[in-house]
Amino acid sequence: MARQIKIEQIDDLMKEAVQELVQKTTLQWTALAKKATPVGETGNLRNDWKTDIGKLRGTIINRMEYAEPVIYGTALPPSWKGRYRTRQQTIKGFPELQAKQLTVGYIPRELKRIIRSK
Repeated sequence: MARQIKIEQIDDLMKEAVQELVQKTTLQWTALAKKATPVGETGNLRNDWKTDIGKLRGTIINRMEYAEPVIYGTALPPSWKGRYRTRQQTIKGFPELQAKQLTVGYIPRELKRIIRSK
């Protein structure tokens, strides 16, 4: 039998579900970003991903000085001579590609799972 909830409970139920979804999606995205980040001599770029999770917003950021050229292919250093390149053949802009994948697959699936568990 389906769970019965009162109409006045829907607001709180959905807030809880969305907050849980934001947390899980942000952590999933962080894991994907770390996995896709190339590892150089130190591994600092991969290890520098930081996650900030609020009630309705999750953020991942990498503040390494060379993160922008390696991750997005912008602000390339002069030594790259205008060409994007990494030793691991990283796809530039991979965080945006991952976000699209999460939006289409992970988020709808996870939201259904969260709502069913409430």
